[in-house]
Amino acid sequence: NLKTQLEKFNDKAFTTKEFDKILNHLYKGGVYQKALTLRDRFQLELEDGTSFYVRFFDQDSASNNIWQVTNQVTQEGTYVNRYDVTLLVNGLPLVHIELKRRGLELKEAFNQLGRYQKHSFWANGGIYQFTQIFVISNGVETKYLANNKNSSFKQTTYWAKENNDKITDLTEFSKEFLTPNRLTDVIGKYIVINTDKQL
Repeated sequence: NLKTQLEKFNDKAFTTKEFDKILNHLYKGGVYQKALTLRDRFQLELEDGTSFYVRFFDQDSASNNIWQVTNQVTQEGTYVNRYDVTLLVNGLPLVHIELKRRGLELKEAFNQLGRYQKHSFWANGGIYQFTQIFVISNGVETKYLANNKNSSFKQTTYWAKENNDKITDLTEFSKEFLTPNRLTDVIGKYIVINTDKQL
């Protein structure tokens, strides 16, 4: 799927060897390096000897990106984990949503993300370390946070309306926050990559 989506996004077909080079580039580094990679271009040497600059994300135009939703993706690392919902952008998992049933503490969803980061986000070349935003919800309470290796529950925040009323309901939050235009702005313009701590 990643190869197919990157080819569509770049309007370019890649040979197996060329895509292997792209994967080698994508697999480098942890959360910090992958955040930089997402926002940069990769100079790929094609088999015919020419170069092509591979893009991974268009932070200026949501409509240029290719959006997909997956659920119950299974990934095996130290343990087998099944992720609730993932939003893929150009084949990369940029938004992860962890859902708990009503009545459960929101912190349980946050703690589940910690287990994923410890046990499986790094598997398969660390492709899930490309996640830029985590969303946690029990249906009636919903919060989000940016990905970093030292995240804490204190970093979670509510999305709010223009009048600063919190949006806590998952359905309403999804309509306001989980849209291509909003997510492109949040990922491309409002996430600060901390170069000092490289989190």
